Amino acid sequence: MASSTSRILLGILFLVVATGGARADFSDGKMPDGSYHCEVYLLGLFLDLGEITIKGNAYSGPANFGMPQQAYNYQMDANGVISWLGPLGGYTTGGNAISLTQATLDGQSPPSFDIIMKQPDGAFTASTCTKN
Repeated sequence: MASSTSRILLGILFLVVATGGARADFSDGKMPDGSYHCEVYLLGLFLDLGEITIKGNAYSGPANFGMPQQAYNYQMDANGVISWLGPLGGYTTGGNAISLTQATLDGQSPPSFDIIMKQPDGAFTASTCTKN
């Protein structure tokens, strides 16, 4: 009886370790490669803010209408906070500044990140970028 109980517990432990290892997390310090569609919900509408492309530890965009952009580096800490090491389109122009970017890698939905932008008047706007 003790042998079957230990086998069951060992099997459960194996499943937890196996599924935990396959799940995306922040430990490698980067988002999954791909194109991320960015939008903001404003005045009852979703407004398209373009695409940010991530490859390795570099990003480009946001791009509208397929215009190619220069790539810049980014860093992501163990908590999923992203630091953009270059300009980020309209998020960083006209007096706007990035307050925080938080990644979400939960394994249940596509990878995404939320960008909190501080506007020149002191107001904050949040947008979400989700992997296509």
